[in-house]
Amino acid sequence: MTKPSILTVDDDIDVLRGVERDLRKKYGSEYRILRAESGEQALEALRKLKLRNDPVALMVVDQRMPNMDGVTFLSHAMAIYPGARRTLLTAYADTNAAIAAINEVKIDHYLLKPWDPPEQFLYPVLDELLEEWRATYRPPFEGLRILGHRWSPQTHALKDFLGRNHIPYEWLDVEATERDSETARVVDALGALDELPVVLCADGTRLNAPTLEQVAEKVGLKTQAGTSLYDLVIVGGGPAGLAGAVYGASEGLKTLLLDREGPGGQAGMSSRIENYLGFHSGISGGELTRRAVIQATRLGAEILAPQEVVGLRAEGNYRILKLRDGSEITTYAVLISTGLAWRTLDVPGVARLTGAGVYYGAAMTEALSCRDEEVFVIGGANSAGQGAMHFSKFARHVTMLVRGESLAATMSQYLIDQIAATPNISVRTHSEVSEVLGESQLEQVTISNRQTSEQETVPARALFIFIGAMPCTNWLRGVVPMDKQGYILAGPDLMVDGKRPAGWMPDRDPFLLETGMPGVFVAGDTRAGSIKRVASSVGEGSITVAMVHQYLSKVR
Repeated sequence: MTKPSILTVDDDIDVLRGVERDLRKKYGSEYRILRAESGEQALEALRKLKLRNDPVALMVVDQRMPNMDGVTFLSHAMAIYPGARRTLLTAYADTNAAIAAINEVKIDHYLLKPWDPPEQFLYPVLDELLEEWRATYRPPFEGLRILGHRWSPQTHALKDFLGRNHIPYEWLDVEATERDSETARVVDALGALDELPVVLCADGTRLNAPTLEQVAEKVGLKTQAGTSLYDLVIVGGGPAGLAGAVYGASEGLKTLLLDREGPGGQAGMSSRIENYLGFHSGISGGELTRRAVIQATRLGAEILAPQEVVGLRAEGNYRILKLRDGSEITTYAVLISTGLAWRTLDVPGVARLTGAGVYYGAAMTEALSCRDEEVFVIGGANSAGQGAMHFSKFARHVTMLVRGESLAATMSQYLIDQIAATPNISVRTHSEVSEVLGESQLEQVTISNRQTSEQETVPARALFIFIGAMPCTNWLRGVVPMDKQGYILAGPDLMVDGKRPAGWMPDRDPFLLETGMPGVFVAGDTRAGSIKRVASSVGEGSITVAMVHQYLSKVR
C-alpha cells in the first residue's frame, strides 16, 4: 500500500529544507515526505495525489508566502483533502493571524519558528496530530477508478468488461457530486471533463474515453498471442471453452483461448448457479469463471481478451484464424465454443436506450446502481429468475414480465419457490413490453396485456431483458455446416443417409463433436442439439480434448 504523505510548504528554501530534514528523520520510514516551494505548486501536487487516490496525513505550511499565504493555501487544500491534519508555521509577529486561522480554516495547530530542538517543539505536536489522523483514516481503494455517467452506454460497456475479467474498480458517478463529496473532489482535481468515461489508474495516469483494448493493455491483460503455432485454439471462453482449456493444457497441448469480451460467457454473468454439481450452497457465475481461469492458466493455457475472431480457413493440416485487428493465428485444431448472444427486443425505444437503463442479461455491474429503484425483468427462464433474485437485494421492487401463463413451463422449481418467497418480487403473466420511454435514459415502460390488449405506462429506472438467445456463429457462415438457426452441426448430425458431408476428405466419419471442417470441433450452447446447461457444456468441452488428441495423432 502507498505510504501516506506529509507535505511541507515554504517559499524560503532554507527553512523548507530544514523542515523536510526533520520530518524525514522522524517520519520517513512510515510516511512519504513531500515538499513544495509555493502554495500553487503544493495545490498542484495535491491534485495529482488525489487523482492517484494517494492519502495525505499532514500538511505543515508556512504562513508568510508571496501570492498565496498559508491560510489561503490551507483553505483550498481542505477541499481536496479535508481529513488531513493542518499545521501552520508562523513567526512571533504572526501569532494573531495564526490564532484567527484556527477558526477560519480549522487548522489543528500552529508552531512558532524556530522549532529547535524538534524533539521538544516539533515532534510531540506532530505525533499527536498523526495519531489523530490514523484513528480516523480508512485506506483508499487502490485499483482503477472509473468516472462517468450512469446512463452512458460507453461507461456501461467499460464496467461490464472489467467485471467479466475480474478487474477490481471503483465507480464514481459524475452526476452524484452533490451527494458524494469524494467524487466532487476528484472532478475538481481533474478540471475540464471533455471526454467521458475517464479511467484513473493507480500510477496517476488517466485514460479519456478509452477503448477496451487500451484498458486491457493498461491493466495487464494479454491481447496478443505468445507464439505462432498452437496445437489447440479455443474460440469463446464460456464453460465449454474454459473446460477445453483446462483439459487441453493439462494434457500437454499448446492451448490458446480467445474471447471477444472476457471469460465466462452468459454463465459467467449469472448471479447464482444453484444446481451445479459439488456446490451445495450455489456459486456465482463470476466466481466459477474466476476459478476456471486460474486453473487453466496455472496448467499452461494462454487466455487473450478482448480478442475477436472474424474468420477461419484451412491450409493443408493447418487451421488459420483471422482476428478483427487483421492478425492471424495458426493452429492444428480449433474448438468453437462461442456460446449465445441475447436476442434483441424489437420495440420502440429499446435500441436507443440500450446501455442507458435498458440492458441485456443480468448486467451485474448495474445492480448497485438500482438501489431503492423500480426494476423490470423480461423473461421467464432460469436466467431471468436468477437475475430477479439478485436485483431484489438492491431494488425497491422487481417486476417480472412473463408472456406465458406461469413460470412453471420454463423455470426450475427451486427458483420459482425462491421468487414466491421474496416479498419485493412480483410476477405479471401474459405481459410484454411494447415501448420504452426516455430522452437520454430510461424513464418509463409501457406494458401490454396479451389477453386483454390493455396497456399501462409505469415509471422505470432499469429494464433487464432475457428473451432467448442466438448462436454467435455469423462469422462461420459458409465455412462449416449449420442448421437454420445458425447452430453448428457436428458428428452424426453431419451424416445424411449414412454418407459423410460434402467435401469431407479424411477416410473416417467425423468425430462426435467435430464439425464439417476436419480438426474443427464445437462444444457447448453453439452446437446444434446441445443441452443448455453449464454442466453439459463443461462435459462437452472436456471430452473434445480426447478427440483433438485422436485428430492430432494423424496430422502432426
